[in-house]
Amino acid sequence: MIDANKHTYSISAMCKLLNISRQTYYYKTKEKPSEAALEAAVTEEFNRSRKNYGTRKIKAALAKRDILVSRRKISQIMNRRGLKSNYTKANYRKHTSNVNHSDIGNTLDRAFTEREPLEAIITDLTYVRVGTTWCYVCFIIDLFNREIIGHSCGPNKDAALVKSAFQSISHPLTEVKIFHTDRGKEFDNKLIDTILETFDIERSLSKKGCPYDNAVAESTYKSFKVEFVYPNTFDTLNQLKLQLFDYVNWWNYLRLHGSLGYETPIGIRNLRLAERILDNEHGCGSVA
Repeated sequence: MIDANKHTYSISAMCKLLNISRQTYYYKTKEKPSEAALEAAVTEEFNRSRKNYGTRKIKAALAKRDILVSRRKISQIMNRRGLKSNYTKANYRKHTSNVNHSDIGNTLDRAFTEREPLEAIITDLTYVRVGTTWCYVCFIIDLFNREIIGHSCGPNKDAALVKSAFQSISHPLTEVKIFHTDRGKEFDNKLIDTILETFDIERSLSKKGCPYDNAVAESTYKSFKVEFVYPNTFDTLNQLKLQLFDYVNWWNYLRLHGSLGYETPIGIRNLRLAERILDNEHGCGSVA
């Protein structure tokens, strides 16, 4: 009725006479855009914003084009089309875990330097975004030369991940004297106990809530995040494993470390080996 007479009478007057709101009339007469057209409009506004707009601003932009749609619907379209705002950052959700309340003390006592090869090794875990989920990386580091002597990655933050890192170590574990970690429960279990008991390795634990007691591991993971995690995207766990192997090789053989006088970890190890050979030769010569 209103449509038939809108050229003769004002819409406001007819709505008042019929006791309906103007919003109701316009809502009923406005055609809903097709799903394909709506997806195209959302994509267009997203690209026009240089991939900066989220659902709130896209909704406002569409409203200026007389396209009324909920943020929920826009979110569904963005997810379906893989549209991610530059302001969207995947945040890691910390999982609550129990703390190892063992009476074992901090044998290492922050003595991170002037260590013999394999005298003290340290470890910790960190997380990496892989596809739509999180995976975990474990490094085992020799304090003697900051070399990553063992590493592993996997979908679970558990003792099996630490065990895999141990199994990747090519050096003799019988030479390891101290194994230092924080008080995470992934380091407090029968798997790890068996390894330490088998090779007669002493356990050392940081104080509860004190990251400075494991500062070298914290520093290593900070460099790892900046140099490896942030610049790259990992779609699968296998891709992460392959690139992680390459990074560890670069870290050990090619990366210059300020804490090592701008030498590489392997360079330091080879230098120490050469010094020992010379010392032995001199020792034998003096005896003769």
